[in-house]
Amino acid sequence: MGRIFNRVLDRLEEWLIASFMAAATLIIFAAVLHRQSSAIPWLWDYTGALNFSWAQELCIYLFIWMAKFGAAYGVRTGIHIGVDVVVNAAGPRLKRMLVVLALSLGAFFTAVIAIMGSRWVWFIHGTGQVSPDLEWPMWTVYLCIPLGSSLMCYRFLQVMARFVKTGVLPGPTYGAAAEEGA
Repeated sequence: MGRIFNRVLDRLEEWLIASFMAAATLIIFAAVLHRQSSAIPWLWDYTGALNFSWAQELCIYLFIWMAKFGAAYGVRTGIHIGVDVVVNAAGPRLKRMLVVLALSLGAFFTAVIAIMGSRWVWFIHGTGQVSPDLEWPMWTVYLCIPLGSSLMCYRFLQVMARFVKTGVLPGPTYGAAAEEGA
């Protein structure tokens, strides 16, 4: 059951990140095309009546959501930049303790952000604020804070459980190691 849940969560996370990036890219492309359409007469016939005043705001929101879920993906795959000079210089027992401590602190920090983010979303919901151009409820925009931070906390705990069990941390493979795994 846990493996199926994690597999579905992995795919959902990857799909959301890719969808947010693709949507933002297409929207910005269309907005730039629209902006340039006045200089190209035949293009104006197709895009002249469109209004893209909302495009920048939507792309900002899409990139924020993508970054929150992308950070969780980074924890799961081990692609975050880290300074591990001290950890690598330590003996095996101290190294294990330092890694568990770092993962625990990451989980704690993201849990606090998720809780505080939930409180913020609830507060914003009560104010009835809407976004300037899209006129969306702002609480839906800020919902990425508790959702993304909760997912990131879960990923820290997931990586820590795997590390405690196997002693292996996720991470990218390069060169010969990548070829051996393929």
